[in-house]
Amino acid sequence: MNSKSLAVTLAALVSGAALVSGAAIAQDKGASIKGEKERCYGISLAGKNDCAAGPGTTCAGTSKTDYQANAWKYVAKGTCTAIKTPKGTGSLKAS
Repeated sequence: MNSKSLAVTLAALVSGAALVSGAAIAQDKGASIKGEKERCYGISLAGKNDCAAGPGTTCAGTSKTDYQANAWKYVAKGTCTAIKTPKGTGSLKAS
């Protein structure tokens, strides 16, 4: 194996490990919630979202403002719309 092939192989291994690690982290979100859970938009504080925070963000922990309407957090199923924030209640859909 030449040095270029080795570099490409190593890069692929590192990228694969990062993807697997990221997937494991994403799957762990909401793990403390017992039973079924659902995504609730507009309830997380800045940087505390579980995922989906719109353009310019990558996923978990990347929301820019408190109660950002397109960032969600896992909650126990059936509780989202009862959660009150200074900007209103939680939503099952991004806005």
